[in-house]
Amino acid sequence: MASHRLPLSEYRGMWLFVLFDLPVTSKQARKDYAKFRKDLIKDGFSMLQFSIYARYFRNEDSSKTHRRRIEAFLPPNGQVRLLTVTDHQFARMQVFFGKIRNETEKPPQQLLLF
Repeated sequence: MASHRLPLSEYRGMWLFVLFDLPVTSKQARKDYAKFRKDLIKDGFSMLQFSIYARYFRNEDSSKTHRRRIEAFLPPNGQVRLLTVTDHQFARMQVFFGKIRNETEKPPQQLLLF
């Protein structure tokens, strides 16, 4: 079985962001928050900041399935936003830790196996 690296287009590749503000004012609300966060991680999302998770997709169509999954496990309360940006736009993000500039995350390596 041979494998070839596929060139990734920074204009076709998409990042799906999940931004959320969820209540944690009761025991049940904290459980809902924890479950939502665990479901995002289980679906391949990574935390960029508290309450901001992202995942890379080769194109917008491949992100649609995951948008539906997120809609299916939305918590009963709070606000959740889904935002899609191209890899080109994502790469222009400036990231700072204190006053030190860091590199923006890179898309994961994609392999084609056949």
